[in-house]
Amino acid sequence: MNTGSDEPGEVAVASDGTGPGGHGEQDRGLGSRAPEFIKARRALHVSWQVGVFIIGLAVVVAGIIMLPLPGPGWVVIFGGMAIWATEFVWAQLVLRWTKRKVTEAAQRALDPEVRRRNIILTSVGLVIVGVLVGVYLWKFGIVMPWKIKDQ
Repeated sequence: MNTGSDEPGEVAVASDGTGPGGHGEQDRGLGSRAPEFIKARRALHVSWQVGVFIIGLAVVVAGIIMLPLPGPGWVVIFGGMAIWATEFVWAQLVLRWTKRKVTEAAQRALDPEVRRRNIILTSVGLVIVGVLVGVYLWKFGIVMPWKIKDQ
């Protein structure tokens, strides 16, 4: 097993691709994932990082624009974060934190008590909306667009 690391601050990786804890992706070292020939040349590496930052920024901004508009806004934002995570440690840490929180929320959602509560709240909400729509239709009726009189 090759667990040696040539560079200070780099996480040792076993020959099977897992980190020191044997958990693979979770323990992989943080930092740039640029090809070695790019990392070897400082100016090229900085240019690479600027390009990755600009592309990631464009994707994140597109996602932010999609939040109030039709489209998968959050998915696009996380896609932009994933682009940034190929080069920047802060983005890798944000994505790890987000993954952990999403996993925790999914586990909580699968809890039978939480599911029962959510079903009850949804049912009560639908009944309230149904009653409000019924009262509105009883009070004002429904007018089809082709029956609207010109004023």
